[in-house]
Amino acid sequence: MKEFPFLGEDKRLDADERAKLPGAFIETPLGVVHYELAGPEEAPLVVLVHGFSVPYFIWDPTYEALVAAGLRVLRYDLFGRGFSDRPLVTYDEDLFDRQLIDLLDALGVSQAVHLLGLSMGGMIVANFTDRHPERVLKLGFVDPAGFELNFPLTLRLVTLPGIGEVLFSLFGDSTLLKGMASDFFSPELVNAFLESYKPQMKYKGFKRAILSTMRAGILGDKLAVYQRVGAQDRDVLLVWGREDETVPFEHSAKLVKAIPQARFYPIDGAGHVPHYEKAAEVNPLIVAFYQD
Repeated sequence: MKEFPFLGEDKRLDADERAKLPGAFIETPLGVVHYELAGPEEAPLVVLVHGFSVPYFIWDPTYEALVAAGLRVLRYDLFGRGFSDRPLVTYDEDLFDRQLIDLLDALGVSQAVHLLGLSMGGMIVANFTDRHPERVLKLGFVDPAGFELNFPLTLRLVTLPGIGEVLFSLFGDSTLLKGMASDFFSPELVNAFLESYKPQMKYKGFKRAILSTMRAGILGDKLAVYQRVGAQDRDVLLVWGREDETVPFEHSAKLVKAIPQARFYPIDGAGHVPHYEKAAEVNPLIVAFYQD
């Protein structure tokens, strides 16, 4: 199958390219996964799952805090993001569920793990917990998706058949970067954040993966999944920035109702990434939850 030639994607993720990149790589049945794993081998494992398009660097403050607290921590790039492969498949719930199972298997992790998901990653960990409850210990969410997402008009238009690829090729980079900036309530972290975000955009398959994710419907209404998770006997953490414009704070009431046992922490003065924007306030809450 011939791929659409998206503008700006002039690099390929191959062995020679990966040798220049930070982090570790492991082969799985669907492709190579970029990951980082640290902490005592005997400690409980916390798996961090990022969101729609920001790779695993979004977890920098949380990853460091959890490792410093003596926990074992795994973070990885979802397929199509960061430095993980961009397989030519549909980017839906099944793909991301399979990726996590295959990654744990490839790393030799057979015991149940703790999960923490941000934004779309929240939907991924909820789905994983719903499908594989025996493989999950505690479950955490940071501003989870599965409700209404406020995508810019350009991103909504790219889901249309025929013109989507052209529009995304021309305007995708600028639209995504603008959307990432809007995840923050305070502007002082934005520039450095965007510079960390940009490198992944140069690798072939990035825009195709983002476009496929939008078209696959993974970001739609997933309230039923949260309700099934809420019916399980499981400790749950929920953190949500009050100033979130991506997944508005008002949706937190729906999740609290669906998962009434959740320990809920609204974060003042934070947008869609409170663990990153308010790290000193939020990450001690996350550490305490998984240490408890």
